[in-house]
Amino acid sequence: MATDLVKAAKSKGIRYFLISFVDLFGTMRAKLVPASAIGDMAKEGAGFAGFAAWLDMSPADPDMFAIPDPDSLIQLPWKPEVAWLAADLYMEGQPVAQAPRGTLKRVVAQAAESGYRLKTGVECEYFLILPDGSDISDPGDRQAKPCYDQSALMRRYDVISEICDVMQTLGWGPYQNDHEDANGQFEMNWDYADALVTADRMAFFKYMVKAIAEKHGLRATFMPKPFAHLTGNGCHAHVSLWDKAGKKNLFLDNKGDLGISKLGYHFLGGLMAHAPALTAIANPTVNSYKRLNAPVTSSGATWSPNTVTYGGNNRTHMVRIPDAGRFEVRLADGAANPYLLPAGLLAAGLDGITKKTDPGKRLDLNMYVDGDKAGKVRRLPLNLLDALREFDASKTMKAALGEEFSAGFLKLKNAEWTDYTRHLTDWERQNTLDC
Repeated sequence: MATDLVKAAKSKGIRYFLISFVDLFGTMRAKLVPASAIGDMAKEGAGFAGFAAWLDMSPADPDMFAIPDPDSLIQLPWKPEVAWLAADLYMEGQPVAQAPRGTLKRVVAQAAESGYRLKTGVECEYFLILPDGSDISDPGDRQAKPCYDQSALMRRYDVISEICDVMQTLGWGPYQNDHEDANGQFEMNWDYADALVTADRMAFFKYMVKAIAEKHGLRATFMPKPFAHLTGNGCHAHVSLWDKAGKKNLFLDNKGDLGISKLGYHFLGGLMAHAPALTAIANPTVNSYKRLNAPVTSSGATWSPNTVTYGGNNRTHMVRIPDAGRFEVRLADGAANPYLLPAGLLAAGLDGITKKTDPGKRLDLNMYVDGDKAGKVRRLPLNLLDALREFDASKTMKAALGEEFSAGFLKLKNAEWTDYTRHLTDWERQNTLDC
């Protein structure tokens, strides 16, 4: 039964609702609605001008309405009089094809028609930095290898523990928090769930981390590569495909190589086949490509992939098989759209299952050191433009995610690239002023 938002407001003491959606660039948009109006908003939706967000629309387009999903209700533990709701976008009574959450729901529905159900977990890395963004927030966090540094972790205990307490209150099942590989960088893990549930939680997690950091006088960033010499922010996705009822893991086969079934390897084959196009979704900003294919960082490794390869429990590949029955896709970064990332992974994997795609040979190599021994393997795109061209060339991915979505995404992202190329950098002046 869907949550009755009017009753929820009265029983939980909610005064305001944030009716929220995520646009094509991953920016969270919302309207603050008083509880007295939530009954009508639940039916009709909150009105938005689509052109005012990152969607391929114009001021001439009619109003867009965000209809909240009652089952996504999250009461803010740090401000319990406010509740957050993920919403689906409609225009003139029809779903907005460009909407990221709607795109994921369409691909999930396609999978359900074949009897499949995607479950995902995400590892969202972030930095705690100074409010002006100039440096990390902890001047004492300067170890060359800071990963798992207990002292640096505990100096940010107040922030980390509050975020973890919130996740426990919400029933997400958080199970570990750590200082990551870069100075000032942290990661928090919680239980996997159905893809849409995880996507909603990831969207809210990014908002929550930023809000709680601000409360403590700090700033949180999920930017892929905020500091050139430090490891970037990844967003590793753990994926498994289940039967429609969600009871049986279809990737799990104890007799299969590394505990993965034939169907699982076909899904992996789809990920490998469509990896260049998928990169545009998983790594959607100019800055993303400062993390991919990056030089060695101060810790000794970037922890990000540079080739379209997979291995066993080996973190130097694009896809890792950490244990039986699941894959860890290490491609995505902190800028990845919470809804488009699982939609892209599922679309690629389903195509692999349909075509029985062979993922190729597993490589038991350290790709950071012995990549030259891997033979002919594809490299990941070197910049956003290359990734967008790969996506544009993929009829399969564009069809699976929707032609209207794909056209809007490509239009806006190509415009972003063009805007970036107009920017004159210090490097250009330093290296070509006297040419």
